[in-house]
Amino acid sequence: MGRKLSDTKLELYRRIDEVLYYVWDPIGVATSPAARDEYQGYLPTVFTMLQEGMDASPIAAYLDDVVTDRMGLDANPEHSKRVAELLLGWKTEIWRQQT
Repeated sequence: MGRKLSDTKLELYRRIDEVLYYVWDPIGVATSPAARDEYQGYLPTVFTMLQEGMDASPIAAYLDDVVTDRMGLDANPEHSKRVAELLLGWKTEIWRQQT
């Protein structure tokens, strides 16, 4: 990332990484420790979207675009929406804990 994040932002960044790997996991690699970094390239964009206050729809759309445009797979809008809502829930919970 190039700059030091606050503890709160770092916690959110870590949670996004976990959600993308263990929950979103469009190519099914979450059971492979060797693939732990598979989705980290998408992490900064999702982090920025959450930081900018976007709601679930654009985040889900971004995840679906990654799946279709970069991975060549079929989109799963319902799953992407659930993942986006989970990410928003993590953001809310992390911010709540810090206040």
